[in-house]
Amino acid sequence: MLTVPHTTNYLTEHFGDDAFTTLEGYRARGGYEAAKKAISEMSPADVIELVKDSGLQGRGGAGFSAGMKWSFMPTDGDQPSYLVCNADESEPGSYKDRILLERGGHQMLEGILIAAWATQADTTFIYVRGEYAFPADQLDRCVREAYDAGLLGENIFGKGFKHDVVVHRGAGAYICGEETGLLESLEGKKGQPRKKPPFPAQFGAFGMPTTVNNVETFSHVPHIVKNGADWFKGFGTEKSPGTMIFGVSGHVVRPGLYELPMGTPLDEIVFEHAQGVPEGRKVKGVIPGGMSMPILPAGMLDVPMANESLRERKTMLGTGGVMVMDERTCMVRAACVITYFFRDESCGQCTQCREGTGWLNKIVERIERGAGSEGDIELLLDVCGKMEAKTICAFADAAAWPVQGLLRHFREDFEEHVRQKKCPFPESFEL
Repeated sequence: MLTVPHTTNYLTEHFGDDAFTTLEGYRARGGYEAAKKAISEMSPADVIELVKDSGLQGRGGAGFSAGMKWSFMPTDGDQPSYLVCNADESEPGSYKDRILLERGGHQMLEGILIAAWATQADTTFIYVRGEYAFPADQLDRCVREAYDAGLLGENIFGKGFKHDVVVHRGAGAYICGEETGLLESLEGKKGQPRKKPPFPAQFGAFGMPTTVNNVETFSHVPHIVKNGADWFKGFGTEKSPGTMIFGVSGHVVRPGLYELPMGTPLDEIVFEHAQGVPEGRKVKGVIPGGMSMPILPAGMLDVPMANESLRERKTMLGTGGVMVMDERTCMVRAACVITYFFRDESCGQCTQCREGTGWLNKIVERIERGAGSEGDIELLLDVCGKMEAKTICAFADAAAWPVQGLLRHFREDFEEHVRQKKCPFPESFEL
């Protein structure tokens, strides 16, 4: 009989134990028992229905139902099909996948193995961010251990099921975190997003049916199979069940990673878990889900960290990268950093993105150096409006949203720069 854990940090509870990173240590704690159960006792359709019923949402930013995504994979025909694990964690403010790769590689591989059985995929390609050298090395070791133990390769668990895993290292391009840009890069092409349709489930890696999920999404799957959908729904909210690893950075006493139930209030994360702002200073604004998500001001931090709640405040959960800025922060300078990043990382395929990201950065920097005019603020909003929902992928949206959020809640910072012809926040960070 399976023992149902009651801990709210089931993903990370063993991460302080070095043995958990090895196959022997992972199996000693029940590792791969869920995969054995799925492959030996459940049909692929049953696994998909279980994951659907659990309500597991993709933890890579979009929040789409993982089980629903798996169900799009065709099950007929003789062509091969693939899974892709998106480990290209390049969103500023997000660093949870790094620890999942370093400390929980086998946990993720077990989730991949279960997903492969559910979708009847032949091979999984794990696309790792180019800068993640040590996590990729740890993952390579885990894959070798799994092959040596017969957990990957031929006749897994003696059930005639075959599955291979390939670790592929990227080259440090943010756009390759977009799933179709990732697929292009995986195939050896320039990392540029594809037009959709067709969607990856019909035409994915190497033209074959493909499902893409990220590291944390796969890591939840063994726990769902082991403990059941109702257990998983016992965490979080009705619409956003389970836990999530939130990465807190910026002006806080205790930055770090915190695995908490979905729906945990943002102010609880900032003031209780991360212990608030140093030296008694006040919070000015918080980006809740990585740099591409619109900022929230100090008065709106009582929001549950769940997709449905954050959308009501015109922002999103994203990757759960919580970035805290204190009262000294100049939001125009924050906009300079954000717009510079997106200008630099645009693949240049779509005119609205290629030109729009450059114009946003140029206008914001003009305001920052004291050469801006009153019309520049409206011009920023106009450029954002011409970028949003106008391009092949959501990169242009991700570049526009943070600027829109900063102007929605901190327009006075921009107006004061224009009026004073200089930055009115002498204690802010330097560019």
